[in-house]
Amino acid sequence: MQSTASINLVKKRISLLDQILKWALSIGRLLVIITEIVAFTTFIYRFTLDRTLIDLHTKIKGEQAIIENIKDREAIYRNLQERIFSASEASQKADKNVKMLNDIIEKTPPGTTFDSLSIEGNKINILANIRSVSSLSTFINFLKEYPPVSLVSITTINNQTGTDAVKVGILATLKE
Repeated sequence: MQSTASINLVKKRISLLDQILKWALSIGRLLVIITEIVAFTTFIYRFTLDRTLIDLHTKIKGEQAIIENIKDREAIYRNLQERIFSASEASQKADKNVKMLNDIIEKTPPGTTFDSLSIEGNKINILANIRSVSSLSTFINFLKEYPPVSLVSITTINNQTGTDAVKVGILATLKE
């Protein structure tokens, strides 16, 4: 049998509902494709972030190992710094004390001898043999006017028989 060919030149009428449905399906397919592209891109990007995170963790562990390795050296270095600082302070204090002792010895009246002259903390202890009361007065006035000294007190005075000297104990308090 032979099939007959038919030609239909009349346009098929498409209803509004069919057009809306066709449009919605086209847009829906497009949204699904875009969503899948975003999801796939995110999935691939996650592997990049995971690799970066692993690299950072590895780097942090390496840095921690280095820090742990130099921890002992750091303790030695800090200890050395503290000792150098203490030595520097002691040296400065010693220089200051030597200057004070030299100033006191320089202003000592003639004929005066020291049994002891020491600086302990913020006090200067002097035990001296002074020949005259005027020399003692001059020496005490010097100590009172000496800038580092805040207070001068005479602790003992002994007139020694058989000598022409007075044994004097002087305590001078230094300013802070």
